[in-house]
Amino acid sequence: MIDKVIEKWHANLRGQLPGGLDELLDDDVVFYSPIVYTPQRGKEITKLYLQAAGLTLPGDESTVTGPEKQSSGAFHYTKEVLAHDTAVLEFETTVQGKYVNGVDIIRCNDAGRIVEIRVMIRPLQAINLVHEQMRAALERMQQ
Repeated sequence: MIDKVIEKWHANLRGQLPGGLDELLDDDVVFYSPIVYTPQRGKEITKLYLQAAGLTLPGDESTVTGPEKQSSGAFHYTKEVLAHDTAVLEFETTVQGKYVNGVDIIRCNDAGRIVEIRVMIRPLQAINLVHEQMRAALERMQQ
């Protein structure tokens, strides 16, 4: 099941999933941010955080596509590990010239909906920069 969910996840990131996050996320999804201490519960708040992350982490060269994308500063996944109901997706990007490395840990239910997302980021400089940019993006989105 997780392989189909991750296919949809990638399609959504490319803007090719007709239902978008509404199709992917369970109503009771829980989002664990690398920045916020408490888990964020529910589809609407999770969508908000994921949309802000999309604005924050596209990378310094997000318009690059194709094979060149892997060597650019654009957001891209470097590894995927899928097992049972869980996927671990390692990513890299560059934000304001700073290297960002992290993982998305995604768990789904039997209905093929995402019920949990955990995001971890390194190094510390990246966490601080992403925190600052996520806060600004969330504030803009809520105005």
